[in-house]
Amino acid sequence: MRDFLKQTFATLTGIFLFLTLSVAGLTVLLVAITAASREASSRIEQDSILTFDLSQEITDAGATDNPGAVLSQALSGNSPRNTIPLRTVLETLERAASDDRIAGIYLSGNISPAGLGSGLATLQEVRQALQRFRQSGKPILAYDTVGWTEREYYLTSVADQVYLNPTASLEINGFSLETTFFAGALQKYGIGVQPIRAGKYKSAVEPFIRSSNSPEAREETQKLLSDLWNEFISSAAKSRNLNPTQLQAIADRQGLLLAEQAQTAKLIDKVVHEDEVLTELQNLTGETKDSDTFRQVSLTNYARAAELTARRPYSANQVALVYAEGEIVSGEGTAGSIGGDSLAALLRELRQDEDVKAIVLRVNSPGGSATASARIAREVALTKQQKPIIVSMGSYAASGGYQISTYASRIFAAPNTVTGSIGVYGLLPNIQGLANQNGVTWDVVKTGRFADSTSLSRPKTPEELAIAQKVVDQLYEQFLSIVAESRPIPSQKVAEIAQGRVWSGVSAKTIGLVDELGGLEAAVQAAVQAADIEDSWRLEEYPQRRSFETQLLRRLLSSRSEATQDPFRQELQKLQGNLDRLKAMNDPLGAYSRLPFNPWIE
Repeated sequence: MRDFLKQTFATLTGIFLFLTLSVAGLTVLLVAITAASREASSRIEQDSILTFDLSQEITDAGATDNPGAVLSQALSGNSPRNTIPLRTVLETLERAASDDRIAGIYLSGNISPAGLGSGLATLQEVRQALQRFRQSGKPILAYDTVGWTEREYYLTSVADQVYLNPTASLEINGFSLETTFFAGALQKYGIGVQPIRAGKYKSAVEPFIRSSNSPEAREETQKLLSDLWNEFISSAAKSRNLNPTQLQAIADRQGLLLAEQAQTAKLIDKVVHEDEVLTELQNLTGETKDSDTFRQVSLTNYARAAELTARRPYSANQVALVYAEGEIVSGEGTAGSIGGDSLAALLRELRQDEDVKAIVLRVNSPGGSATASARIAREVALTKQQKPIIVSMGSYAASGGYQISTYASRIFAAPNTVTGSIGVYGLLPNIQGLANQNGVTWDVVKTGRFADSTSLSRPKTPEELAIAQKVVDQLYEQFLSIVAESRPIPSQKVAEIAQGRVWSGVSAKTIGLVDELGGLEAAVQAAVQAADIEDSWRLEEYPQRRSFETQLLRRLLSSRSEATQDPFRQELQKLQGNLDRLKAMNDPLGAYSRLPFNPWIE
């Protein structure tokens, strides 16, 4: 027994020492990598090309994994999620335009459908930044070996020279939004769902009770897609000196163009091989043609170098930029979601901070918990009474995402922002059929008529449904009251434009749901002006980002990976996304103010 204890103690001591030394060694490695990375990124050679990889997901809240990507790949062979903040992209492009070391921009790669990043409203802001860069006189070259969809072409059409590989293609076939319906499967397996909703366009319940879109859902989706599509063909056609009707004709008659067909249609300039593009890039950098590369700096490394050399002078006047990105959930929330408690507490803290003169709330959310949304909206209303709070809507600010925005001093949206969806719904599932088919039954003893009303073992009675409907109706009326109180719209008009209907930013501006069409930078400038601090101010982002070392350590210790984006895996990821959103539905009243679809338009 004594020897056993000795061996056990020795083993535990060894494990402890191993972990201690491992952490110490990892810390030294992190510091060394950090120093080397910063030193390397700060060295930008003269006449370098700024490379912009479109596969890098552009998010609102910032990158959490990207700094550790290279090391993680080397250690595990996995591809990490590659993200970059929108403000970093915008500031980097602005700085590059006046930097003598940058000779031009090279756009390449393909946008991956993941999360809320790289949405149409986000891409519009990047597109405008690329247009401003081009006005500096420096060239933009775009090329791909596989091909682009409308989402990539929305950016690459800005370029001075747009090239495709002979084997590549260009998809111009219109926008679509496909909804998956589960009603047949639920019925087959004996799972019942009883919906409750307020607003005839609040179609988020339909996938669980129907096999196709209702006329109302089809109507609102058609109007939304038409607005977004018109923005795309107008912008792309203008950049290519074409007429929008020409792009519409291509979408209706062809849809998918091979490289030579795209050139004939004047959508691209040349059909070239990769080595020919390399030669042209070398011409821009003044290099010899016997090399297999060109002088370049990635957007991420250039941004890191610019951050080290371009510090804004300190000012006591702070503009707080608060990111609200993801599903709105009750409680503190997790990464990728908006916690009602945590965001409300943050707004309260910033409201009470005398150094914070104005707040910009960047919303990129399809909504979520109705009670959490109402709580955040209350904090926005209280903040407005003390200092300016400006909302900048990203690609999505709908339902609960609109509710947390509506009390702002001013609301900015992009023309292709998806917003509105003022409505509430709930889903009441039961597994009685499934259980009975497998010989499972229940018997309940209770002291009150509704004591077992939350049980999944049976459908809700008409009386229980009436109670649940009353809750949803009350939340909907509160939502309508919030909009009528906060926006310059008569109550009767609010009731007409609500009903759970989704609007584009353009339409939302017309009916009064938003104040201005503009991006994040426009909202920041509006906040500065509203606070009257144009002469001296600084911008601070919230929630605070992790340090490089913390991010890299998190990446090293993470087991998450993403495999190559083949079509089958993409469909599985969409299905997984649906399941994840179901798991995020934790509202204590079971009521939700959320978009009727998952936010990815193709």
